Amino acid sequence: MRGSASSIRRCLCVAVGSILGGAADAQPVSSRAAEAEWDYAIAFASFAPLNADIFVADADGSNARPLVADRELDYNASFTPDGQSVVFTSTRSGSADIYRMRLDGSNLEQLTDDPAFDDQGVLSPNGESLAFVSSRSGQADIWVLDLETGALRNLTSHPGGDFRPAWSPDGEWIAFSSDRDSTGPKFSFATLHSTELYAVRTDGSRLQRVTDRNALAGSPFWSPDGKQLIYYEADIAEVEKIRSPLRLRGTTQIVSIDLATRERQVLTTGAGEKWSPRRLPDGRVGFASGGPEGGVEFTTGAAGARGEIRNPSWSPDGRRMLFHRDAGGQWPPMRAWPSRDPKFRLVRTGVFPSSSPGGERIVVNDERAASLHNNIVIMSLDGTERTVVFGDPVRNALAPVWSPTGDWIAFGVGRFFQRSQGAGTADIAVMRVDGTELRILTDGTGNYGLPAWSPDGRELAYRASGAERNALSIIDVASGAVTALTAGSSHDNFASWSPDGERIAFTSDRDGDYEIYTIRRDGTDLRRLTHTPGNDAHNAWSPDGEWIVFASERRGFKDESPLHPHNPQAYGDLYVVRADGSEVRMLTDDQFEDGTPSFIPNAR
Repeated sequence: MRGSASSIRRCLCVAVGSILGGAADAQPVSSRAAEAEWDYAIAFASFAPLNADIFVADADGSNARPLVADRELDYNASFTPDGQSVVFTSTRSGSADIYRMRLDGSNLEQLTDDPAFDDQGVLSPNGESLAFVSSRSGQADIWVLDLETGALRNLTSHPGGDFRPAWSPDGEWIAFSSDRDSTGPKFSFATLHSTELYAVRTDGSRLQRVTDRNALAGSPFWSPDGKQLIYYEADIAEVEKIRSPLRLRGTTQIVSIDLATRERQVLTTGAGEKWSPRRLPDGRVGFASGGPEGGVEFTTGAAGARGEIRNPSWSPDGRRMLFHRDAGGQWPPMRAWPSRDPKFRLVRTGVFPSSSPGGERIVVNDERAASLHNNIVIMSLDGTERTVVFGDPVRNALAPVWSPTGDWIAFGVGRFFQRSQGAGTADIAVMRVDGTELRILTDGTGNYGLPAWSPDGRELAYRASGAERNALSIIDVASGAVTALTAGSSHDNFASWSPDGERIAFTSDRDGDYEIYTIRRDGTDLRRLTHTPGNDAHNAWSPDGEWIVFASERRGFKDESPLHPHNPQAYGDLYVVRADGSEVRMLTDDQFEDGTPSFIPNAR
């Protein structure tokens, strides 16, 4: 039975309220957002942590305890110069902002308050100014905030991304990493970046490039005398391993560089990922290591605690450390998510979500990445009643979509990611909602996937990839007859059908960059909707045909990508655009990849 608009709205609100609790003095933003008015609801997937928490520990990472109980994302913490408080990033009020709090959890202050992404905050040595990364200028720049006057200035103001600011001991310089001279390669939809280190005076003058190795240098930290920078370094080939969805292990090293002579000294050896170095008062360099056996490491002396350690920071006296990790939760998630536009409600769930026609249930992949071995799961909109309706011991089941008639699910099944997983074939399949009556529709000779139902439920548009074509086809579900929708040398992908059945939206690189297009069912009247550098993909129509939601890389990276491993598309935000290409609106603004969106019907 189809739910009414009011019943679907109540279902979403109750679901989020039951999943997300919160401290009595800090109601989660997701619950507050559920009470707001909105016209559309969008389900999507994100590579963000489920629940990042900050921990306070002994210097070696032992005896860790949470800084404060909060169900939103808290991360990237650093000590204030007096060692009594913590500066950190949190999404507790919606977008990522910078906060300050005493170590005992008291005196919470919000230092930045902007719909843009604010992160990676560090206080100056005198505690009077905050340097942080913000996207409020349209890309990731280093900003400085005077805490007394509230005066803000953009220190870097460059089209490239600038990350991880660090104050010199005298407070006169800020070092940072930047991809403004990136040599990172691009493959398929994904762009890799490389970062070099830079330093600039706090008035914006005397910008200088510190490293020049066409590698990736990141997360700088000053020596106590201000003469050296300590950082991690990785070859691009190693970064590709780290970013691989196949969970490959890479190698980075901790390096110091003399600012006067540019002489480098490699401080670590051996395989393994080494991140976020910090010099301790006793002269040691502490850092985090990655991988299953990772944890807290030191350049001299015994290793520290094991486990996930992100962005370690030591107190001025070296006795305590801060770090963050994902406190976890149920996957796939089902929870409200901050949206920059109140007209569009966001619900975070798993990869490739698709709603039933009435909006009461969602079908979704069960793994955290499409390249992993996925089953197909159906669950209620409150995240309960989870049922695996399809699983295969060998083949990956990808991108399930609910039929408009409500009784069938279409999906791709096989091996899809040929670049990372080797040559393979995949087919378009359909099955009943309960997992019965499985039918393979395609002929097994290509790499077919990402199906989209026509509004009448009779046809499926899908991606047909192979040696001779990377385009879109349409198959008649009953007869199996196939017709080509697009042709040529371009890569066409991610088809979605307009509610009236007249047009099909898709992603294509036919003009040199992946953009969103629409085309008539008969292959005529091609229209380009987006015109901004940066891949645009993962598109879906609103139930009324007025909007198309899509994922875009147009604002670039907002952090050093190796710090967010196992995701070759390490950034991307959600946008909506009118069906005629006008009125683009931004919905998410963070450092993670947000993608595979779909509208939840009957949400108005």
